[in-house]
Amino acid sequence: MSRLFCRSFPSLSLFLDHRQLAMRGLSNYCLSCCVNTLLQTLNATWELAEILEKWNPDGLRCPDGHNVPLQLKKVLKAMQEDLPQPAPHEGFLHCLDRNHIRLKTQHDADEVFLSILDLMQRHMDNKAVALEIQSLYKISVETHLQCLECNTIQTRNSHLLSLPLHIKEEQNTLEDCMNSFFEQQELRGIDCCLCEACGTKKPCRQGVKIRSLPQILGIQLKRFRNKDGRTVKLNCRVTFPETFDISAIQKEAFSKDFTQTDCRYTLYAVVVHSGYAMFGHYTAFVREKRRKCWVYADDSHVSKSSWQEVQKTYQESYRGTAYMLMYRKDPTDGGRQQDLSG
Repeated sequence: MSRLFCRSFPSLSLFLDHRQLAMRGLSNYCLSCCVNTLLQTLNATWELAEILEKWNPDGLRCPDGHNVPLQLKKVLKAMQEDLPQPAPHEGFLHCLDRNHIRLKTQHDADEVFLSILDLMQRHMDNKAVALEIQSLYKISVETHLQCLECNTIQTRNSHLLSLPLHIKEEQNTLEDCMNSFFEQQELRGIDCCLCEACGTKKPCRQGVKIRSLPQILGIQLKRFRNKDGRTVKLNCRVTFPETFDISAIQKEAFSKDFTQTDCRYTLYAVVVHSGYAMFGHYTAFVREKRRKCWVYADDSHVSKSSWQEVQKTYQESYRGTAYMLMYRKDPTDGGRQQDLSG
């Protein structure tokens, strides 16, 4: 987990930016830059807001102040109101605090994101709605484990809610990182796995294949690494496209069960980390739905941006480096396609 120093930048142009963008910022409250950034990406995930809007929370077993999906529903609704002031979100922050995502504590954005999704599943009384939310992000995968001595193959189906991509300490592309993720790896020594046929731990070859892709594809660029007993940040260059077709990666990445034909995705949010592993700040670039433009969100300050500015996060810059990427599957109907163009 990275240790982050959160800051807040009041903006004299806040009211002007709001009128131009129809997007609300979030005050930095008790070191909340990490959660503020995630709320901006969740607000840009309009599919999630639509699901929460139709959910009726009556009869909750979990108290209101402890219920993450209920508090998230309230704050997303406030963020969508056409008002110049920062959206009130203290209720959501205190709710997370009651669920052990503490205030006045510096957090890792990817860990908090996955924790929020998990808490929504556990606190949602309507299981059908809970599954609908999970399905937005659910990457179904098939794991193969082949014993290198008897050649027995064990297969297990599971799912991920984001792709954790290892990056090299040199120049990377998103496609290279994905190809590396799906390459088979040999597990030897202390990494040996139990072979059910042999009845003991044996050297194995492990591989992961995609069974199905979600509407929202979350990607974590693993910039934080343990080195000599301390956490360091990799500021190496990682390029990523605004639109891409995931089917262009190696064919071995897909299982025989994979049947989806359209795998084109468009980037709509980037979580940015600036600073060092133990000392830094989170901001976000999000694609504003109404005007179809890129917006930069730094706590209470929001300002119009551009794809060229987003590209500066490929590598360490004054605004930081991309840490999480959120892609949306391109819609097939013409009406929603217009929302992503421009």
